[in-house]
Amino acid sequence: MGLCEVLWRTLTALSVLCQAIGADSAISWEVQRYDGWYNNLADHDRGAADAALVRLFPAQYIDGVYLPRQEPHLPNPRQISNIAMSGQSGLLSYKNRSVLSVAFGYHVWSEISESRRPGCPTEFMHIKVQKEDPIFGSNSSQPVLLQFQRAEWDPTTGKSPNNPRAQMNHVTAWIDGSSIYGSSSSWCDALRTFSKGMLASGSSQDMPRQSNSGYLMWSAPDPSTGPDSQELYEFGNAWANENIFTVTEGIIWFRYHNYLASKLHEEHPSWSDEELFQNARKRVVATFQNIAFYEWLPAYLGTQVTSYPGYQKYVDPGISAEFEAAAVRFGLTLTPPGVYKRNRTCHYRNAVNNDGSKSPGLRLCNTFWNRNNPNLKSSKDVDELIMGMASQIAEREDNIIVEDLRDYMYGPLRFSRSDAVALTIQRGRDFGLPSYNQIRESLNMPPVNSWDEINPKLNNTQLLRKLAELYENDISRLELFVGGLLETQEGPGPVFSTIIMDQFERIRNADRFWFENKQNGLFTEEEIQAIRNTTFHDVLLDVTSAEEGDIQKNVFFWMNGDPCPQPHPITAFTDLHPCPKAYSMSYFDNSSKAGFGITVLVLFLFPVVSYIVACVVARVRTARYKRFQKKLRGSTTDKKPEHETIAKEWLGHNKAPRQVSLAFTEKKGLQTFDQNGCLLSSHSLGNQSHLNVFISTDYQHRALLLKIPKEYDVVLFFEDAGQRSKFLSYLRSELEGRIQSLTVMEMSEKEILRDAVTRPQREKIVETFFKHAFSKVLGIDKSDAGDLSNRTREALQCELTRVEFASVFGLKPDSLFVESMFTLADKDGNGYLSFQEFLDVIVIFMTGTPEEKSKLLFSMHDIKGDGFLSKEEFTSLLRSFIDISGSALSKSQADDGIAAMLQAAGLHNKDCFSWEDFHFLLRDHSAELNIKGMEVLGKKKLTRQQRERVSFIKKNSSSAVEELTNIPEGEQDQELRHRQTKKIVKTNAKVYVSPQRERYNRNPVKQCIQQFKRFIENYRRHIICMVIIYGITAGLALERCFYYGLQAHASGIPEASMVGVLVSRGSAAAISFLFPYMLLTVCRNLITLCRETFLNSYIPFDAAIDLHRNMAMSAVILSVVHSIGHVVNVYVFCVSDLSILACLFPRVFSNNGSELPMKWTYWFFKTVPGLTGVLLLLIFAFMYVFASHYFRRISFRGFWITHHLYVLVYILTVIHGSYALLQEPRFHIYLIPPGLLFLLDKLISLNRKKVEIPVVKAELLPSDVTYLEFKRPQGFVYRSGQWVRIACLALGTDEYHPFTLTSAPHEETLSLNIRAVGPWTSKLREAYTPEKIQELGGYPKLYLDGPFGEGHQEWTDYEVSVLVGAGIGVTPFASILKDLVFKSSVKFKFHCKKVYFIWVTRTQRQFEWVSDIIREVEEMDTQEMVSVHIYITQLAEKFDLRTTMLYVCERHFQKVWNRSLFTGLRSVTHFGRPPFLAFLSSLQEVHPEVEKIGVFSCGPPGLTKNVEKACQQMNKRDQTHFVHHYENF
Repeated sequence: MGLCEVLWRTLTALSVLCQAIGADSAISWEVQRYDGWYNNLADHDRGAADAALVRLFPAQYIDGVYLPRQEPHLPNPRQISNIAMSGQSGLLSYKNRSVLSVAFGYHVWSEISESRRPGCPTEFMHIKVQKEDPIFGSNSSQPVLLQFQRAEWDPTTGKSPNNPRAQMNHVTAWIDGSSIYGSSSSWCDALRTFSKGMLASGSSQDMPRQSNSGYLMWSAPDPSTGPDSQELYEFGNAWANENIFTVTEGIIWFRYHNYLASKLHEEHPSWSDEELFQNARKRVVATFQNIAFYEWLPAYLGTQVTSYPGYQKYVDPGISAEFEAAAVRFGLTLTPPGVYKRNRTCHYRNAVNNDGSKSPGLRLCNTFWNRNNPNLKSSKDVDELIMGMASQIAEREDNIIVEDLRDYMYGPLRFSRSDAVALTIQRGRDFGLPSYNQIRESLNMPPVNSWDEINPKLNNTQLLRKLAELYENDISRLELFVGGLLETQEGPGPVFSTIIMDQFERIRNADRFWFENKQNGLFTEEEIQAIRNTTFHDVLLDVTSAEEGDIQKNVFFWMNGDPCPQPHPITAFTDLHPCPKAYSMSYFDNSSKAGFGITVLVLFLFPVVSYIVACVVARVRTARYKRFQKKLRGSTTDKKPEHETIAKEWLGHNKAPRQVSLAFTEKKGLQTFDQNGCLLSSHSLGNQSHLNVFISTDYQHRALLLKIPKEYDVVLFFEDAGQRSKFLSYLRSELEGRIQSLTVMEMSEKEILRDAVTRPQREKIVETFFKHAFSKVLGIDKSDAGDLSNRTREALQCELTRVEFASVFGLKPDSLFVESMFTLADKDGNGYLSFQEFLDVIVIFMTGTPEEKSKLLFSMHDIKGDGFLSKEEFTSLLRSFIDISGSALSKSQADDGIAAMLQAAGLHNKDCFSWEDFHFLLRDHSAELNIKGMEVLGKKKLTRQQRERVSFIKKNSSSAVEELTNIPEGEQDQELRHRQTKKIVKTNAKVYVSPQRERYNRNPVKQCIQQFKRFIENYRRHIICMVIIYGITAGLALERCFYYGLQAHASGIPEASMVGVLVSRGSAAAISFLFPYMLLTVCRNLITLCRETFLNSYIPFDAAIDLHRNMAMSAVILSVVHSIGHVVNVYVFCVSDLSILACLFPRVFSNNGSELPMKWTYWFFKTVPGLTGVLLLLIFAFMYVFASHYFRRISFRGFWITHHLYVLVYILTVIHGSYALLQEPRFHIYLIPPGLLFLLDKLISLNRKKVEIPVVKAELLPSDVTYLEFKRPQGFVYRSGQWVRIACLALGTDEYHPFTLTSAPHEETLSLNIRAVGPWTSKLREAYTPEKIQELGGYPKLYLDGPFGEGHQEWTDYEVSVLVGAGIGVTPFASILKDLVFKSSVKFKFHCKKVYFIWVTRTQRQFEWVSDIIREVEEMDTQEMVSVHIYITQLAEKFDLRTTMLYVCERHFQKVWNRSLFTGLRSVTHFGRPPFLAFLSSLQEVHPEVEKIGVFSCGPPGLTKNVEKACQQMNKRDQTHFVHHYENF
């Protein structure tokens, strides 16, 4: 102990000494502390509450540290109890000790020691009961266990054999009234009234207050009635409500304090409450010391005690383990099975039992923790119990203990009865007590060598023989309590007497506040003598209604001649109410299981609920968007007629009917409209020869089936039969004279729905129609074409409509091409195509010779059939193909192109054209005409060789591309190499002249190795970052698992809930890292800044969002795992005793003996972690569902709103962990660094967001693209390929959307091209319509946030870059191309030497504005740094005849205008999807000296995946390395 600590303790003691002393105060002495501290001024904690027990002999643990001796090293405690301590009750004490002496002994025991509280972590030493046990035995397969939990120990002990475990004494070792006033000042304050120095009383002045708070009093359940909410008496002794003896004694001393305080108040009315209380307390404690030591102890031991030698400060008063766990338990043998009640006139009164019956005495086993004892209702009841105990002789001093303690001692709720003897034996083992003989030797007594020597007067050889058998005849193993109890002779034997006497003498002699110590200034000589003369008899007369002569002078004995004759000895079997048998209680009953299961199910259905909400939101948003689109379109061409009928159209068994409006056209066609007036379907009725109408005869006569030959059936439900009749009459009147017959028939509604051929069924029939048609033409196995059922055979007899025919070729029904072909094929002119008619046409398309195909094409426009076409008709033929291509050419440009085609063929002077002329025009393309057409309906298309061809258009003499050819992939590489090499030689021979390398040996194993190497090289930054992030995550999780699994023994976790706690804490540690550092991946400003530094070489900033998704998905999975762990924990906690929970959660629970754990509802809904956890799960469900691609695309605002709940997530997570159930909160530690950076990033954005940016120019471009040009903010520096986030003030200032800048860094203004594909972008487009601009008086202003970097801005880092854009993903490359051309024009030096731009578009009309940009680039690109390739994908899906005609038109148009027919550009145009592998392979050979080529793609996931696959295939070769950067939308 350091000098500073000694000085501090001394000063503290002096302050305590002087605290209560004042000049005029009635408290002129040092007030003793309630917790026992500073009694000894040298060793301040001697005898204090929560001090460790001392030992008279070294601990005997099996490991020398803390492991107790148990079976099989020692016998079963219950067997020892049955053999050595069972016997007949009702035998009277040899010395006529009264039951009141037993009650007083219980009180003295509770005054100086209490070590039964369970320790932490929870350790169990349950006592197994034999099946043949007479009381607890059971034939159940589950063993019966008497519950036992090891006592709390001093945490500084139990570390080594030199420092074995030492249990704790939770009360003071001094006889200082702690059983009356408590062991702390706060406890005492809770018992006081702070008025007149009194202790708080309850229903009457003579009874203490009752409470069910459970904070002070030990609240074990009543073993007779189970858990009870009734209140307990409040005493200084926490265990005072344990039995009738402790309750009675507690009431006696409660009364005595208030009796003295009242007397003092009468004598000194001017004294304060504190003065009255402390004076009364001082006298009560002194009186209790005198009675306990000088009156009760000699009576208890049967010997006289020594006189007071004076205060001895070197004596340790600590309670010894031998005294606490063995010697003091001698009182068990004196305890009777019941207690008598009598009044002052010696009339013994019947006791009232719990069930209302009466018996001669109060049964002990029915008083354990009894909260509603009918025999303790009033002060009179207490008086009668006291007088009854004084007149009742205790049980005999022997080895026998009554059944109430041995068989019906209270136990926990899991098994409500126990054995006090077995528990005492087990307690001795828990405490590591030495054996009986070892104690004898330490007390200088000779050891016993045989069982008979223990007690020569025992005279029970059978008992000793059975006991010897249990200990295997080894008397050295005999335990202290068993041996000490067996040596009993008319009182405690020599061992117990010596231990008890030693303990009390040490307590008296070491107590500085002992009443006989004249140096402490407590009492004068006269007061000391008065206290010595006060007996327990005097106290009882003062606090009860008894008067002199009602109770004997020495209340601890009853002798002949004392007041009231001794009643009949009480026995358990004949006189008393029986003890309820043991029962077991389940903490988790069926109702709890059901509620718990439903709650867990609901929690895990949160994603389903959020999905449903998201679907509702998506549906609402879609409906609003459709209404908005309709509003933009204005009035449609589908005009609803004035006369219409409302009905519901049946769509099939699995679809809900839709409400439609029915109307007839002038051509006698039936049309259906939706609620918005949009045309849904049109049915031709006027051309039919007959119609069959079926009407229902049941279910309110509402159904009608209209069977239309050659089309699908129409099933309608009307509101009532009247509406149906009205429609039927109108149908007759409209078709009168148009058709031969209209037959109306009746059938049931069920039959109507069964026989109707719906639109989906018709589509399947038509699909089978086409499959069988093509199977005939191409020789496909008929099994692949589908089964021809009876209904299908009948349907094939029907004929195709124009719409169905057009759908085969993916064209509009009203296109000129479909019109011509359909008219040609419809030989009978009935407006439908039969199977044979369709077959005749398709045979020529699929298998015909080039001549037959061109003849068919010519015949489509030879309306007269004379074999000649006029110049107008021939021009119409060529124009139909130009229209099909979707060309953006003007009429004059198309006419000029056609004229050039005719002039090139020498046909420009002719006025009419024959088939031969047309075939001559196609002379160079007979190969294409020989290619079979594609199959329809998603089956095989072209062969692989045909599909992967690439077409090139010759631009001019300086161009490296040749004439339009179709080159198979195998030849294509050499062709492209040949062309490009020639070009490079012209422009930069110094760089690209080196000879080509040999092909790398394509060994599959080497390819895989090379691919793996390239993969590592490409993604090394990603891999390192992922390893670091998930390594830290795994490390944190494993550290927590290791800590709680192996190191945190003090918390009791391994024994209580190993799996649940390990899972929950490990996942929580991982979440604590992932959630905060996830913020760094969305710090756009920080990322943009850092990517310009050296960090870009080590951190993949391009993958920030991907990393964000991965971390978020990992975090949510771990959150689910965390929740599952807590579900397990909650279940374990709900079935665990309160003592276990108090160890786990010492800040939340205190073990008050009530045992019952909290219900599952408490954990889920009444704790901060539970409630915040439920809220977090709900928020996560909404955030992650709305963040999915589908819902994010449909309702970006829903995604934006739910994702902004992250603020609530972090707040709730901090609160969630701040409750510190198991550990100190740590989440905020992880959150602070990334949180500060994120906050800084947000502040930067907020600073920019609130600056209004004026729009300089706005154009509504085709393809629903809105062009915005706006002022460039001051200091706005960006690189090509970067993006910004904007908000339009006209649409709200809180919703920002990201768009890539299409302007170049050198331009003075910024520009965006925004396609209207969703609600916000559509509303933005509407905001810049001329009407809105006129209404607002100018362009709506913008808020701007950015710029933000992405991978596309790194195009300058590569000598050769390939840019691949599809759809709206072409926007970042518009800026790059303009920037590239500008830099080259001003001779700006940069690393990139060549850029290949691939534009993939369905039709060039989708993004005309891109064509404008490319056109601008072509005009400025004087050094030919940019090579543009345009792929038009729509045409690849059509059959070859039409595509061939387009090739012809394209070639001739290119000759005349030096630009593409489709795009109007000089750039190379390709038909079909880009063959990335072939293209990249050509580049590898064209640029052999370039080690790395950057590939940048932006578009739908399908595109970027194909580019990635091509790069991976190329990287298998040991040649040029392709590095892919991509961005999806």
